[in-house]
Amino acid sequence: MTKTAWVFPGQGSQSLGMGSDLIELPLSKEKFAQAEDILGWSVVDICQNDEAKLSRTLYTQPCLYVIESILVDALLAKQKPDLVAGHSLGEYIALYAAGVFAWSDGLRLVKRRAELMDSAAGGMMAALIGFDQGQLEQTLAENADVVLANDNSAAQVVISGTPEAVKEVMAKVKAKRAIPLNVSGAFHSPFMATAAAEYEGVLASVEFQTANVPVLSNVDPTPTVDAIALKQRLMQQMTGSVRWREISQALPGNGIEKVIEIGPGNVLTGLIKRTCGNLQLENIRTAAELPGE
Repeated sequence: MTKTAWVFPGQGSQSLGMGSDLIELPLSKEKFAQAEDILGWSVVDICQNDEAKLSRTLYTQPCLYVIESILVDALLAKQKPDLVAGHSLGEYIALYAAGVFAWSDGLRLVKRRAELMDSAAGGMMAALIGFDQGQLEQTLAENADVVLANDNSAAQVVISGTPEAVKEVMAKVKAKRAIPLNVSGAFHSPFMATAAAEYEGVLASVEFQTANVPVLSNVDPTPTVDAIALKQRLMQQMTGSVRWREISQALPGNGIEKVIEIGPGNVLTGLIKRTCGNLQLENIRTAAELPGE
């Protein structure tokens, strides 16, 4: 059997109309109804009709969790992964797929996470593409107000910090493209410490189980199934860097031959291809792309 990893995208992969064909899947109506009870608003309505809300952290994160987890349920009925990982928010769907927590608990965690991140203010994030690695490392070392938030691949990173510090790095580091991100705060940086401290109590209240399959976490890309370790890693995630390049490199090292990205878009398979070009890559974005009987 081909050893397969499932990976889950996070914020930025959403698109209007996502999940439109999931409504007809068995159990999806129940999940959408349950989500409306927990969230107080309709995932289906926002995904179909409200692009402005869908692009706002408060709504984006729960919508992605619900859509991706419904795809997970449909896929788990037919096959099982050998390893899972998710990018930022995607780590929550990875943990759900691995049986670490109940679906409703996961959605409540994502809801609170989204509320805290949406209310964060005063920070800035920017993506750098085709940059000078040495120059970036030196500039970050010289400025305590900006950090590497997402190490996505050798050619793409995201920096996070105060607006002044982020703009200074963008001006100093040679890059093919430097793109400010439309987010409210300095996510995945020490500037999220207040939000992370408040979130820690919410996370502590949720029971984690031993994972069914190993998980590669954002802050620690070594595989583990240990419930305590997985919760501790998730507690560090809001202020820690997303080490996606290292997660990509760890896949073949753990015997993975095939990677399935579950959720809208193809960001993660694109990043993995740049880091590990010899892996089989597949995307499941819609019900139509789920394997047949």
